[in-house]
Amino acid sequence: MVADWVTRLPASTGVLQPVQERGRNALASLGLPSRRQEDWRLTDLARLEGLFALALPSQPSSPQESGFADLPESPADGWRIVLDGHSDPLATVSLPAGVSVLRGAELEQALGHTLERCGCAEAWPVEFNHALATQVLALRIRGSVPALEVLVTASAASLASTRMLLLVEEKAELEVLEVIQGPAGSAHSHVLELHLGQEARVRHGLVALGGGDASLLGHLAVEQEPRSTYEFTSVAKGWQLGRLEPRVVQVDGHASTVLKGLVLTDADQQFATHTAMRFEGEDGQLDQLQKSVAAGRSHSIFNGAVQVPRAAQRTDAAQLSRNLLLSDRARVDAKPELEIVADDVRCAHGATVTQLQEDELFYLRSRGISAATAAALLLRGYCQDVVDLLPPLAQRWPITDQLLEGLNS
Repeated sequence: MVADWVTRLPASTGVLQPVQERGRNALASLGLPSRRQEDWRLTDLARLEGLFALALPSQPSSPQESGFADLPESPADGWRIVLDGHSDPLATVSLPAGVSVLRGAELEQALGHTLERCGCAEAWPVEFNHALATQVLALRIRGSVPALEVLVTASAASLASTRMLLLVEEKAELEVLEVIQGPAGSAHSHVLELHLGQEARVRHGLVALGGGDASLLGHLAVEQEPRSTYEFTSVAKGWQLGRLEPRVVQVDGHASTVLKGLVLTDADQQFATHTAMRFEGEDGQLDQLQKSVAAGRSHSIFNGAVQVPRAAQRTDAAQLSRNLLLSDRARVDAKPELEIVADDVRCAHGATVTQLQEDELFYLRSRGISAATAAALLLRGYCQDVVDLLPPLAQRWPITDQLLEGLNS
């Protein structure tokens, strides 16, 4: 099926032509993932197969067509890019000082480097993106630049493929918020490569809101040089099939990574978060919290891998998975993995699966608050912990209200 789909794709063109051809050859050889592969063991592969029945967009999709009904104005103290994988995202954008476009040999040298460094260049979702992507938004960041907002769009009942590459140079600072909206029947394949130079700082937010039967394959590869700081906060809801894979490598250690995530599922949705963190030097730090809320008959999956080889002495890593069940029919699978070879480390991990606490509900109800309102308040507080960590640009969006809207037990 996959090989036949590859033969029906439009001819590969543009700056990504070699990448497209490699991805198509790989997909034709790989076919669909198998449940025998550990990281696909719990995935509903029938839903993944459904992506190959979607049409490819023939024209750009506007944010409004993609479900951005209440689109805030462009940030007054930042800049906005609309990424649809079809049209030039910089056609009407004036780049601020400190931002330049990667082209020619410079782009060829950088493209795919971080994917290789993170060990995911041949991952199935990445090859799928390679087979489809016709363009890449590739930017170099120098110094401190205004906050960047990226709207990632798709047309209804179509398959969109988008790709970004950000090189953040030594001592540069960047705040970036990606907002992905999935209208009915659509699917997104999104890949981001991010390289942080020495002493660089990046605060990265991802808000992914699907239309209930939309699908998302998101892949993030991050390479950190010494004394850099990377903070990534993600929130996701509304995807019939969702898969988010942040992979981070600290090159030569002495870097700090913060990963915070929140996933909400309802009805018969399935969303999987697979994170991978690798320390390749001394004195690295990781602070990771992954939360999920599962309602209806939905299925939430978390797999968090942390690798600490012998060279990564004095690593300080903490990983926690917290999961909230709103229904006795919902399902959560949490699998933290720590591979530690170094002997001078401080590493901790934990996973919890709970329901709304009866004593907290009783406390609120004893003060005249109805049962439904009390449950909503506790749920809001549970989600707000992560939402508050998104970059300030996110405050212009009604994110918490959108996350809680229509969530059923």
